[in-house]
Amino acid sequence: MSDQASFTLRGRNPDVLTCIANLSNDEVFTPPEFANRMLDTLAEAWTANNDGADIWADKTVKFLDPCTKSGVFLREITSRLTKGLEKQTPDLEKRVNHILTKQVFGIGITQITSLLARRSVYCSKHATGLHSIARGFASDDGNIWFQRVKHTWVEGKCKYCGAPKEIFDRKDKLETHAYAFLHTDNIKARLAEIFGGNMQFDVIIGNPPYQMKGGAGGSSDSSIYHFFVEQALKLDPRFLTMVIPSRWLAGGRGMDEFRKAMLTSKHISHLVDYTKMSSAFPGVDFEGGVGYFLWDGSHQGACEYKLMLGDEEQPVVVRKLDEFDVFVRDTRAVSILKKIQLLGEPPMSELISGDTPFGLATNFAEYKDKPFRGSVALT
Repeated sequence: MSDQASFTLRGRNPDVLTCIANLSNDEVFTPPEFANRMLDTLAEAWTANNDGADIWADKTVKFLDPCTKSGVFLREITSRLTKGLEKQTPDLEKRVNHILTKQVFGIGITQITSLLARRSVYCSKHATGLHSIARGFASDDGNIWFQRVKHTWVEGKCKYCGAPKEIFDRKDKLETHAYAFLHTDNIKARLAEIFGGNMQFDVIIGNPPYQMKGGAGGSSDSSIYHFFVEQALKLDPRFLTMVIPSRWLAGGRGMDEFRKAMLTSKHISHLVDYTKMSSAFPGVDFEGGVGYFLWDGSHQGACEYKLMLGDEEQPVVVRKLDEFDVFVRDTRAVSILKKIQLLGEPPMSELISGDTPFGLATNFAEYKDKPFRGSVALT
């Protein structure tokens, strides 16, 4: 066990998780470097809230990734805990086994990603496998759970995630993309069923799927990432940190209530925003950029905001997230906006109309250049 664990937890060169192709533009694997930036932010906030205590030296803290793909968050958490708990539990095998069975939990979004995550964390696609560095698990899943879940159809759409039945009502051997974390009316009870007991997670962390194909009708996709955030908050964690598209800050169909709740809660203590997604996720192009937030249950106030404008890092500033009904990402633009507001001129929203002011779509594409053959009565 000791030889296996030392091989697993030592630094890799290269790191295999930097070499895996993404599933799609909206289900991307989190680079290890990016995951560690999030964990650094979390650790700093934990220390500030707990009189200088080190989160990685606390054997009681429980972590959940409810949308695990490569398992990078769970792997890096395990690595940090292994170092942080060394003095308390010198025996490596006992230390690693405690971390994997009592502190680190995940829910796979597909069967293949659950296998990948277990390999990343347990060194085996099955937690009970011969090469697994964990001991004591009764099931092959261990604490990284996955089962195929079906959608609940109501008038042609899933009532939980909005997936269209015509696309995702699939045969048993195909992935349904009915994410288990979302498809329940009582998430606390569901997690108790999955992990066998009343689970209270101190930290929830992840990079959820961003969109649901066809969820907005026809070829239009619908956002889904905010459902993961809302569901996670129902679990009352001490900290919640997730990677989500930055467009939620100012726009997005169906985002108004979510944006208002997040910006006015005053619980977001840190917000890191990338205007160009490839700056954070090399090789991925996603319109509007991406970022991560740290929601702190004990925080009430302004937010430390860092903007990566393209590849240029802007200075960290302390901002009030609810200063406007949307969040202005570039701090330099805030002063311009305030000057304009002082003039008392009507906003653009009062000068222009929406794209369908009379409820008539403007995307008609069947126009034919033919003379009109009817008759018109003139009076």
